[in-house]
Amino acid sequence: MYHPTTRVLAVLELLQTHGRLSGADMAGRLAVDGRTLRRYIAMLEQLGIPIMAERGRHGGYALMPGFKLPPMMFTDDEAQALSLGLLAARGLGLAEAAPAVASAQAKLERIMPDGLRNRVSAMHDTVRLDLRSGLSRSAPPPDNAALGALSLAAKEGRRVRLHYRAAGVDSERDFDTYGLAYYGGYWYAVGYCYLRQDMRTFRLDRVTAVRATRGLAQRPPGFDALEHLRVAVATVPRKFAARVLLKTTLDQARRAFIDTIGLFEQCEHGVLLHNQSDELEWFARQLAAAPFEVEVLEPPALRTALRTIGERLLRMAAVR
Repeated sequence: MYHPTTRVLAVLELLQTHGRLSGADMAGRLAVDGRTLRRYIAMLEQLGIPIMAERGRHGGYALMPGFKLPPMMFTDDEAQALSLGLLAARGLGLAEAAPAVASAQAKLERIMPDGLRNRVSAMHDTVRLDLRSGLSRSAPPPDNAALGALSLAAKEGRRVRLHYRAAGVDSERDFDTYGLAYYGGYWYAVGYCYLRQDMRTFRLDRVTAVRATRGLAQRPPGFDALEHLRVAVATVPRKFAARVLLKTTLDQARRAFIDTIGLFEQCEHGVLLHNQSDELEWFARQLAAAPFEVEVLEPPALRTALRTIGERLLRMAAVR
């Protein structure tokens, strides 16, 4: 059985294929009555598609002469999926990807209506993706509405009213969206929360509604939501605080470890790694796998953990 939206699209397809059809013929093909068909025609006209209607016994419907549809038409969800795909391509780091993404984006925007074009442009300006995140534990939002609404609010500098549900508790707050990011298997919105009077991060799968307000938001220039998340996760206070000198370059240090291992700081003799860990043994294992020299500055217990790993490896390598 046809869905109403499918029937509207079917009307358009019939007009493109046959040029001109009588109302009775078209209604018969769609299995609807004349009144319903006229409603579908009106819906197409509201979308900006010019249709000529001829009244009378031999009347019918036809597209305006010379009118041609764009080669592709997208729903909001389809356009959002394409936009995220282009963002992912841009994040691969290939030299060839950047101009190809820009070209594809420009082509898509040329055939989109203004409202949809603004939403897609907002996503490119405000959304960041961590392509190394684990997808297996991904928790997508229940729909795409929050992602689209918050990215558009961030781009246009509009404050929103955020409805949020966490640990079974519902709350509301005014929120200035600075950016959005996919990180560690989850979607996040980062910005200023007026309930807490501070920067806050909210998971989109816990956002139940987003409503525009009259307030204006001032997004910090060049704000990177993904980098903010990485720093926030890496600096969460834990049981042990460690400081280690990595005798390598900053670029090599970042490639050798996961993003959440800590903060890297360039110094005269290499790179300082500031780490917060609940298990020193875990951190010691990460350091033991590094392809360069490592010097533990603090705490002394981390040296003990590394020594224990070294002794175990020597036992494993001993000839029996």
